Amino acid sequence: MRIFKKIWMFALAVLLIPGFSACDDFLDKEYDASLSEEKVFGNERLTRQFLTNIYTNLPDGIGVFGDFQFQSASRDAMTDNATTWWGLHWYNMVNNDSYTATNHPMLGFWNTNFSGIRKANQFLRNIDPNVIQNQSLAGDDNNLYDRYRAEAILLRAMFHFELVAYFGDAPILDDIVLDMDNQEQMNMVRQPAAEVLKWVAEQCDLVKDLLPFRYSSSGNWGRVSGATAYALKSRALLYRASNFHNPNGMTAWWQEAADAAKAFIDKNAQQSNPFALYNSYERMFYEAPYLNDEIILSRSIWNTNAIETQVLPPGFPGMNGKTNPSQNLVDAFEMANGRFIWEDESGYDPNNPYVDRDPRFYATVLYHGAMWGREDLGQRRAIDVHMNNANEKGIDYEGSNGGTLTGYYMRKFVNPNVDFENLGVFPHAWIIYRYAEILLNYAEALNEAQGPVSDVHWAINQVRARVDMPELPSGLSQEDMRKRIRNERRVELCFEDHRFFDLRRWRAYDGRTYESELAQYQIDGRFDNKLLVIGGVNVRRAGAITRYNRMVVSERGGRRVFNVPKNYLFPVPYNETIKSPNLGQNPGWSIEE
Repeated sequence: MRIFKKIWMFALAVLLIPGFSACDDFLDKEYDASLSEEKVFGNERLTRQFLTNIYTNLPDGIGVFGDFQFQSASRDAMTDNATTWWGLHWYNMVNNDSYTATNHPMLGFWNTNFSGIRKANQFLRNIDPNVIQNQSLAGDDNNLYDRYRAEAILLRAMFHFELVAYFGDAPILDDIVLDMDNQEQMNMVRQPAAEVLKWVAEQCDLVKDLLPFRYSSSGNWGRVSGATAYALKSRALLYRASNFHNPNGMTAWWQEAADAAKAFIDKNAQQSNPFALYNSYERMFYEAPYLNDEIILSRSIWNTNAIETQVLPPGFPGMNGKTNPSQNLVDAFEMANGRFIWEDESGYDPNNPYVDRDPRFYATVLYHGAMWGREDLGQRRAIDVHMNNANEKGIDYEGSNGGTLTGYYMRKFVNPNVDFENLGVFPHAWIIYRYAEILLNYAEALNEAQGPVSDVHWAINQVRARVDMPELPSGLSQEDMRKRIRNERRVELCFEDHRFFDLRRWRAYDGRTYESELAQYQIDGRFDNKLLVIGGVNVRRAGAITRYNRMVVSERGGRRVFNVPKNYLFPVPYNETIKSPNLGQNPGWSIEE
């Protein structure tokens, strides 16, 4: 009788952190890992619990904030969108390429996704049609045996996608219950990433119309659905068509990606309760996620205050803000009239730089002079990050466990109802897919396949209209539209774990060095087009006069380094390449590290 191995201990560790708890209203994932397969799959309740436990392997950007020492900042700190104030954060090692395949801090993604694949295949091999029957019922629970199998197939495809995103080439494990300690079983050749992404899309086709497109019962909120399958196919084919996996620039691949995104849009339009852009960009990230029509799939719900305590300025009691949005990101937000700050007639005033900006800026970034705190509790005041000298600085510039290197703090995801004197917890859900991404996927893929045709404008303008931003101008060239789409993705999806992968799939770092970017900055004074040189603002006050001096930031990890092709992918863990040499190693990484 085989005994299940204990899995996903990180989730338990996070639950033990003060201020962190899982919400048990949706997708109860607990099951007894000591039970035998015969026991589990011979029982309907335990079979369901085993399936829902697979969901613990899905991507999660909330739980990391509970790791106060090493990860308590947005992973966008590994991009030009932000840096981190905390010197011990692992993101610094990624930014300066100071890690190896032995000590890389993010290698857990390898085990997490292989573990998820193993559990999905274990479920598919053992689910018993005599226990989980295919009864024709009204609602979500119709043909449960088929639905449960479809869920497991789709989850398995998602884990394969994640492996490709971080590690490139990957084995396709469509029927193997993998034992990662079995050297012979693990010693396999990885398949080309483009082929794996195509296989992921094909897996989505197998199940996308078997699953309910959108569940009607709140008890199934958080489960993968037909809409999830359409969304995953859209993202997988977009990545496959991009420069990194499509070096020959095959237009047909872009058209396939455009067709996949359009298939979601068309299928969604047929629904009585379709997905739609949420009515408030700001509130979308902290209001009750299960009432949000934009969220296609979200990773669980954490009842926590770790987001608030780890991103808000340290001038507020108990706050330790460590995620510092960059001037690079701030400059990417247009003026409210749709012009960039460096364009003629933009209306930008360098002495009053935060007036009349894209509304998403105010929902994303806390800046000098921004009002924060509950007025009903007497806690509302202006953010103060001025820094004249070591003895004359604002209350929010730095504290013992937090501060800002850039002059900015992260606002996105933070619940404004926080009471600094009586700190409670709030429900936070990590969004994996939302409808705005589908529209942006469609715009990007269609522009690459056909140029800036009318549907490209339609899709991107839908996203802009939600925040009352003007439509993009007509007459843009394909290259100009490409730049606008990429910038739109940046500001719309920032701090949601997209930028890290977007820059890599576009091969944006080719030909970039810190030194060349610094020299270019001396010429153009712009940060929005810099990837390695991170900008900020030094706010200085003299009486009633406030000056905003743009500056190059000295980051905790030193100057950023991006070695091509090495840093486009994470390395296969060294121990895995020793045990299983057929896995090989990614370009630029030594198999002997």
